[in-house]
This record gives sequence, structure tokens and C-alpha cells, in this order.
Amino acid sequence: MDNAKAWEAVAAGFAAARSNIGSEIVRQWASGLGPGSEVVDIGCGSGVPISQALIDAGVTVFGIDASPTLLAMFSDRFPQARAVCETIQESTLFGRKFDGAVAVGLLFLLSESDQRGMIKKVAQALRPGGRFLFSAPAIRCEWRDIQTGQLSLSLGEAEYRRLLNAAGMHLGNGYVDEGGNHYFDAVLAA
Repeated sequence: MDNAKAWEAVAAGFAAARSNIGSEIVRQWASGLGPGSEVVDIGCGSGVPISQALIDAGVTVFGIDASPTLLAMFSDRFPQARAVCETIQESTLFGRKFDGAVAVGLLFLLSESDQRGMIKKVAQALRPGGRFLFSAPAIRCEWRDIQTGQLSLSLGEAEYRRLLNAAGMHLGNGYVDEGGNHYFDAVLAA
């Protein structure tokens, strides 16, 4: 079973169990973009808590998720937000440029080659000076996702830094949330 189907199978349980962990980091990150900035939430799920934190910070949100169930929850919750049901591998990221992109809890669910492709795709979808916030363990590691049983893979900070640099971005601040999750904040060259 591929990751998109695996997540669709557990969508309702995932949405019910999702906590607010990470929302304060996203809110602080978004405050640096300024009101009215346009951000794509890749792997937006139901929109809680990440898209909600972005909207609370005055950001215009665009959502992408591969789960029809989670995306329906997102669209019901945020009818003003544009949303599309697709994987990042298939996505055109709305065919436009953004001031920022977030991918909380997604990148490490992808294969190594898909992670590389996603980083390039996000860099191409950012405006000059645009920012990309994503979560992943700081060390290179593999594990099985508790909810889906699917393989998860972090390439580690050194490799993410190399991939970001190759895509024209530099790694700025790093954060750790109250759950011990690591976040990387990359900026596209202006």
C-alpha cells in the first residue's frame, strides 16, 4: 500500500488524535512573513493545527493533501482557502508562486528520491526570499509510522542542508517543539 492510501485508511483517527503540538512554532514562523502573505500547506490534513495557526497569523493558506477525507475536513473548516487533493509528487502547487510553504509531518513520509524532488519543487514555487518550514528528525534515521506502519525516513540535517543549498535555499533557524520534533526554516535566495 502506498503512503497516500495508508493515510486515507487512518484519516478519521488521525484527525481526531492530532494535537496542537507544533502550532506555536508555525505561528511564530508565519509572523515573520507578514499579514496577507500566501503560504501553501503541503500535507495540510484537516487543517488543525497547522493551517489554523497560519490563518490566525493573518496568512492566506492554500492546502494540498492526498487524503480525500482529510481534505474534505480542511475545506469544510476553511471554505475561503483553496485546496486540492493530490500528492506532492503529482502536484503543480497550484501553478503559482508563494511567500512560504510548510510541510509539517510530511517530508519524512516520502522516499529519499521523493524528498529530493519535493525540495526542488518547493524552491521553484517560492517567490525570491520565500521561506520553507518543514519538520524532520535532525539525525538520519528510519522508523515505521505508528498509525500506518509505513516506512519513514529522515535524511538528517546535513543532507537537508545540502539539498536546500542545491535548490537555491539556505537553512536558517531551527526549532524544536514541545513534543521534541525538529523544524527547519529555509529561505530562497532573493
